[in-house]
Amino acid sequence: MKSIIKYIERMKPFFEKVAANPYLTAIRDGFVAVMPVILFSSLFILVAYVPNIWGFHWPKHIEEIIMKVYTFTMGMIAVYISGTVTKSLTDNKNIKLPKTNQINVISTFIAAESALLILAMNPVKDGINIDMLGTKGLIASFLVAFIVPNIYYVCIKNNITIKMPPQVPGNIAQAFKDMIPFALSVSFFWIIDILVRHLTEGNLAELVTILLSPLFTAANGYLGFAVIFGFIAFFWFIGVHGPSVVGPAVVAIMYNNQAENLRLFREGQHASFALTQSTQDFVALMGGTGATYNVLNHTC
Repeated sequence: MKSIIKYIERMKPFFEKVAANPYLTAIRDGFVAVMPVILFSSLFILVAYVPNIWGFHWPKHIEEIIMKVYTFTMGMIAVYISGTVTKSLTDNKNIKLPKTNQINVISTFIAAESALLILAMNPVKDGINIDMLGTKGLIASFLVAFIVPNIYYVCIKNNITIKMPPQVPGNIAQAFKDMIPFALSVSFFWIIDILVRHLTEGNLAELVTILLSPLFTAANGYLGFAVIFGFIAFFWFIGVHGPSVVGPAVVAIMYNNQAENLRLFREGQHASFALTQSTQDFVALMGGTGATYNVLNHTC
């Protein structure tokens, strides 16, 4: 037993580094930033479907009006996440740069959202298909958010920018300074999109969903639950913030499952995806990780 404890103590610095990883931190902070979107849009689900419990169903056109807010908020969560995660990672990159030569956060934000729209949207007759801009596109939004700040970082650090004379106003000079990194970022994902659509006849967001579907399926089983929530408790046990390590790895699965459950419910079917944020909050971690509430209740 002592040897196990010593081994865990030796590994603690490694786990702390994982918890402080800028990419995992960016995902965590990105989701915190869009929390108002998630909470606000959830109110419209309650208004639309809670009355069904008592046998009251809104007329179809009224239901569509109520759910319109949800569709264009939570239904496009991948777009917002691509921007907020990019912003968080850009802030981290700026720490490594001189104060006089920083990455423009707004520019990376716009570049990431532009790139995601290229990767995840499918044009249809007389419009566009936004299905992959919701929870299904979260993994693609992470990929975009991880790459765009790095492209900007390389360009800004090595002065691969358009420089304007000192007489030019600061905002105009900044716009020209951002032009090359913005063009490289969007062009990179445009080329990726062309290759993926040529090889798979689908977009990158759809391809990622297909490739990760076995992982999504495994995570919804008892073994997946045991691994995910067991590791959260384990990291807490050794003094590391468990959700900071495990959360970013599974948050996309949780929100995608939540959206799928809503879709099944709206179609009159049984909501069968168990691994969701609600399951974590109200079942697995009820009262705190490791049944903290029960421990405190017993000791008191």
